[in-house]
Amino acid sequence: MIKSRIVSTGKGIFTGTATALLLALMLTGCQSVHTTSGGTVGVGREQRMLTLLSSAEVDQMSAQSYQQMRQQAKESKTLVVSGRDLRRLQKIADRITSQVATFRADASRWPWQVSLIRDETINASCLPGGRIVFYTGIIETLDLNDDEIAAIMGHEIAHALREHGREAMSQAYVMQLGSALTGALLGVNEGAMDLANQVVHYALALPNSREKEAEADIIGLELMARAGYNPEAAISLWQKMAAHSGQNPPEFMSTHPATKTRIDGLRSLLPRVQPLYWQTLSGAN
Repeated sequence: MIKSRIVSTGKGIFTGTATALLLALMLTGCQSVHTTSGGTVGVGREQRMLTLLSSAEVDQMSAQSYQQMRQQAKESKTLVVSGRDLRRLQKIADRITSQVATFRADASRWPWQVSLIRDETINASCLPGGRIVFYTGIIETLDLNDDEIAAIMGHEIAHALREHGREAMSQAYVMQLGSALTGALLGVNEGAMDLANQVVHYALALPNSREKEAEADIIGLELMARAGYNPEAAISLWQKMAAHSGQNPPEFMSTHPATKTRIDGLRSLLPRVQPLYWQTLSGAN
């Protein structure tokens, strides 16, 4: 039996029973899932997703966002619609996406798309559902070769395969509910609530985001190797990124692990994925 306790908040009363029910809703509204399986390296972490936030709903939101982004780029005349650079990206994407079934079979049926935007931004992404976006800045500024582009693309595709976007949205909903619950219980002012939100962000969001980055590194490295791209290029990519970033890391690195940590992790995985790359090369001959 739950014992009811009345807490004075200065904005009304909030019962211990109601608190328990709210917390129960937060927990029962989530489900444990494993979005990827298979592969030589693999990722074993189970994920917590809100049941009310389905993959289909997130995919629909992603499609709308992607189309809005393309439309804005068209209007600003920055969307690259033809040429060598776009063909280069498309070829790399075709090779990597042909390997996604290794980690999840349904992803081979996703409507994979590639967009290239002419902008100095050093960034790239893959939205939920398989919508890849590259900015010319990351390719030109870092003078990336095909293997290094494949390292970035494999990493970003891995985020989509693992549904990190849906997972982050689920966490955000829970965090917002937790903040509202904290405010109701303690009757704190707006400034204190801002501080509470920051504490929640740094306590939960950043460690999780870095964990997701590590997972994307692991899966992305295998994807590029299976697609016939040299996995050692993942090392040279991050060396280039670190050399360029200096004291002002680009947006692409804002929540990523420290470069040395990332490179050490990638190096440790090379012996496991290099045979996949060599096998691809031998099959091409």
